[in-house]
Amino acid sequence: MRYGALFGWGIVIYAIMSLAWSGLVIYGLVGMYFSVLVRLLILIVVTTIAGRSLRFYSWLDILPYSICWALTMGLLDAVYAVPFATWSLYADWSVWVGYALVAIVPLFSPLLFRRRQTTQV
Repeated sequence: MRYGALFGWGIVIYAIMSLAWSGLVIYGLVGMYFSVLVRLLILIVVTTIAGRSLRFYSWLDILPYSICWALTMGLLDAVYAVPFATWSLYADWSVWVGYALVAIVPLFSPLLFRRRQTTQV
């Protein structure tokens, strides 16, 4: 188990999503479908990069990492978002969909690795 990747990527994913959310708030794009699509795209790209960085070829090897990343995001939401949004933050279904995507999307990253071709001479 690589603890740097276990906790580090959860923090990185949270930081990037917070930065994206802040940018959308600054430019007044939060209430639009465009905002949902942008956040979804960013989340998928970042979690795929995180999953690939592990360099595992089986989703079973990635699963403990992705679950830890989702739990880290939930914990960081409790620390940073709840003081402003209150506990009702967790009543929003989109928050839970985000956690689920963080846990599920990296599991598909082994599909992005090219299989090495073995040549017989």
